[in-house]
Amino acid sequence: MKIAFVCTGNTCRSIMAEALARQILGAAGESGNAIQFISAGLMAYPGSPPSEQACEVMAFSGIDISSHTARPFTEAIADEADLILTMTAAHKRALAGKYPWLDEKLYTLAEYAGSQGTDVTDPFGQPVGVYRESALEIRELVEKVIHKILQQGNKN
Repeated sequence: MKIAFVCTGNTCRSIMAEALARQILGAAGESGNAIQFISAGLMAYPGSPPSEQACEVMAFSGIDISSHTARPFTEAIADEADLILTMTAAHKRALAGKYPWLDEKLYTLAEYAGSQGTDVTDPFGQPVGVYRESALEIRELVEKVIHKILQQGNKN
C-alpha cells in the first residue's frame, strides 16, 4: 500500500505527516514494507528544502527531515498511490477537480482519521510554536490513520 500526504508546498505539513507516519508505523512493530509513505505539494517548487521550523520540530521527535526536497503532486503520484490524504478540504477539492478518478482514494487527513475537523493548520511562516502545534495535530491524526489501516489489514 502506498499513501501520499499532500499539502501546498511540501515543505512542512505533508513532509511532517510522511515522517511521523514512518515513525508511528515503526513503533507499531511494522516493518514498513507493506505500507509506503510519500509526500507532495500542489504548488511545490521541486527541490525546496523543508522549513527550518519543521526540521526543528521533527528533530525534537527524533526525526531528521533535513535531506527532504519538495516534490510537486503529479499524475504519476495520483495513479500510484492507494490512498491520498490532503491537509485541507481545499487541497482535496483541487485534486478532485484535476483528477476526477481519485474519488475512492482521496480524503482529507482528518476525514480519513475520523476526526471532526477537516483542515490541518498551516504553520508556514509562523514561529516554531505554531509548527509544534501543527505537528501534534498531524501526529494524532496519523496515529488514527495507521491504526485504522492496520486494523483493516488484520481483518483481511
